[in-house]
Amino acid sequence: MKKYKPKSGEKIERHEEIIPPKVELPIEFSKEHYPVLLQEVIAAFHPYRTHADVRYFDGTFGRGGHYMAMKHVVPQMKATVMDQDLAAVNYAKTRFKTEVEKGELEVIHGNFSQFSDHNLKNFDMMLLDLGVSSPQLDQAERGFSFYHDGPLDMRMNQQQGLTAEVLVNTATEDDLIRIFKEYGEVHRPSRVVRAIVNDRKTKAFQSTSQLAGLIERVDGWQVKGHHPATKYFMALRLAVNSELEVVGEALPAMMKALKPGGRLAVITFHSLEDRIVKNIFRDAEALGRPVYKKVIVPSQEELDMNSRSRSAKLRVFERSAQDELREL
Repeated sequence: MKKYKPKSGEKIERHEEIIPPKVELPIEFSKEHYPVLLQEVIAAFHPYRTHADVRYFDGTFGRGGHYMAMKHVVPQMKATVMDQDLAAVNYAKTRFKTEVEKGELEVIHGNFSQFSDHNLKNFDMMLLDLGVSSPQLDQAERGFSFYHDGPLDMRMNQQQGLTAEVLVNTATEDDLIRIFKEYGEVHRPSRVVRAIVNDRKTKAFQSTSQLAGLIERVDGWQVKGHHPATKYFMALRLAVNSELEVVGEALPAMMKALKPGGRLAVITFHSLEDRIVKNIFRDAEALGRPVYKKVIVPSQEELDMNSRSRSAKLRVFERSAQDELREL
């Protein structure tokens, strides 16, 4: 597909996106479960509030915080949502039973990387929130957080076979070093990896506290207030769920599923994820353009209310509205 070129004498004007004012919502969210960058996501989709036929897609539904806000702002929209977490899917079907029965909401169990398998297309608004949801972090049995002692699981899709426990206890020393370096951006993970390989000979790693305790003992506290296991757990989660690979594969398909003029908003919590999103949006000139010149980050007000949003970044892509690009 060729990049659109203006005809002779045709002038294409580019305007910097103006973020509209905050929207007051009649929805009560707890501080722990407040959707990240909610006002910024609402602002990114503001052009569609007055459209008659609006279609919305959310590939990481979670507990539906972003969906509820968008449904309030754009009540005429019809939505398709996905989540690979069975708990989230069951919650959606129960909590939003009325919307499902009315045909206003379709709920699909699966990873957004399976987007094309469901022949989904022609969306005005699309959203991906690539972080771990608060319910996942707060449930010890899911094994995402070292603050809650639980099994070394970390699967977002409980039906897949690979867990963090399997990875930690069976991966080679070289593979563990690569995972912690590439996914966790740990500069020198060798001492921790050697300790893991040595200790697992006598007792397999099965709990989050067991692994976090080893990392704390070997690495020590390098930065005040930043647990030494943070990057290691992040790396394991990304590896178990193939999160970086999924983003790279899914985004191009989702961008093509936008209507002309439609927008895709992506929230990341990791520098590697953000880099992937940034590069894909930047290199898709033939299809559209990034809406904002700079990445959107949480306000100080949000950071004060929800510390989990501190690493969140939002990028928004808009598909070209040119007639010759209407190939969905």
